Amino acid sequence: MKLTLHDLKNQSAWERAGIALPSYDPAALAERTKAAPAWVHMGIGNIFRIFMGSIADQLVSEGWMDRGITCVEPFDFDVVDKIYRPCDNLALRVILRGDGTRDCRVLGAMTEAVKARAPEAEQWERVKEIFRQESLQMVSFTITEKGYALHQGDGSYFDFVKADIENGPEHAAGAMGIVAAMLLARYEAGGAPLALVSMDNCSKNGEVLRNAVLTMGREWKERGYADEGFLAYISDENRTAFPWTMIDKITPRPSEKIAADLREAGIEGMEPVITSKKTYIAPFANGEGPQYLVVEDHFPNGRPPLERAGVYMTDRETVNKSERMKVTACLNPIHSALGPYGCLLGYELFSDEMRDPQMLSLARLVGYGEGLPMAPDPGIFSPRAFLDEVLTERFPNPYLGDTTQRLSVDMSQIVGIRFGETIKAYVKRDGDAGALLGIPLAIAGWLRYLVGADDAGRPMELAPDPALPALREKLSGVTLGKPESLGEKAKGILSDAHIFRINLYEAGIGERIEEMLREELAGPGAVRRTLENYLA
Repeated sequence: MKLTLHDLKNQSAWERAGIALPSYDPAALAERTKAAPAWVHMGIGNIFRIFMGSIADQLVSEGWMDRGITCVEPFDFDVVDKIYRPCDNLALRVILRGDGTRDCRVLGAMTEAVKARAPEAEQWERVKEIFRQESLQMVSFTITEKGYALHQGDGSYFDFVKADIENGPEHAAGAMGIVAAMLLARYEAGGAPLALVSMDNCSKNGEVLRNAVLTMGREWKERGYADEGFLAYISDENRTAFPWTMIDKITPRPSEKIAADLREAGIEGMEPVITSKKTYIAPFANGEGPQYLVVEDHFPNGRPPLERAGVYMTDRETVNKSERMKVTACLNPIHSALGPYGCLLGYELFSDEMRDPQMLSLARLVGYGEGLPMAPDPGIFSPRAFLDEVLTERFPNPYLGDTTQRLSVDMSQIVGIRFGETIKAYVKRDGDAGALLGIPLAIAGWLRYLVGADDAGRPMELAPDPALPALREKLSGVTLGKPESLGEKAKGILSDAHIFRINLYEAGIGERIEEMLREELAGPGAVRRTLENYLA
């Protein structure tokens, strides 16, 4: 069997393999969607397919929605060519339960895959055609936090953003330039209302998206590519809305073991691929069962009944509290505390690390001890119950295959929200953050990780991070076995409010982090000894 519309006709074979099929006709759904698109998604990787794809599949299966999702890829076009088109836009969802069982289902609600690349005239025009349709109600995004960034650390535009600004909408190549160009096409076609819904894991994501789009619009107006009416259109949230969201679902890279098991079950072509843009993807997507999506209910052109698929539809304040609860207290800080330490201690799988007594102690300290007291209560679910589920069910799940390396990606971009906000909350309450222990230990572990040698002294590959060269340069000369080599070198990082959203010395914990880091640099085994010392 292959994951194609043709092979889905052999229903009994899929049933024997333990894989559920759509109860609807994916081909007919695709035709209806192409004629009158209602939901577009940009950034069509793993989290989109297993989460939003599942939402749409459920809504279509239960009769709440009669159209699927139009998939638009603004960055990695290999995903369209190597995954979507060979599989007729179908995806195989594999939910990994903690007891080792799996829930496998073919998803058919992703109905068209288009590459938003200006040089490909046919594809570019197709995306504009979609955005011109009055039927379009929402455009959702999973393009990672980096996808919204326009500015470098010094405040200047990235080169690709400069190019999009100077060359205008018809030559846009960056994600935010493409979005602004599509909104301009919609405005010129009559300006029907629309909601643009970031579902990326960043604070106040709707505001981040709105600011980026408005910036592109203003720059194009100054250069004559757009008029004042376009700025009015994208500025009016009753015409172009940017709802805030909170999203949560652990979705590791596609598992080689699952690919092998699917082949054993008779399904061909399941091998994961690494694209030219370093996307790890496969015809299937694997992830945990629990998932949370909280969405500000502001859709000026209507919306699908997302609440019928378990989405919390609420107000902006509740979304903000949910996001801060998760990102600053009850989940993401624990990931960022344990990811680098897991690499240092030789753990590949995060679930294995969660069985380490010191690592479990650090997780509980960062979560229950330091994060939870500052966590806002969103009211729609309990922060303590959420954290209980994280630490007792979700993180220990040995079948997810989540890696410590993945949890260490882009640390410089995320420690500000994941640790910095809690640090600031303690400073506001107490005058300084001296009461904290777990978060300083986590930051020390990250800096020790940046040295590039594990706790046994072996060279260690570091996870991707756009600031990695600059951070490594600041720590140049720091040597395992020579704690004195640290000197003053950590100060350039720990005092950087752009990284942590606060100067850690002014917060009263900079010197303590330096002390912890020196202890971890004492030699092979020093990381373990330091953890035992502080977490006893």
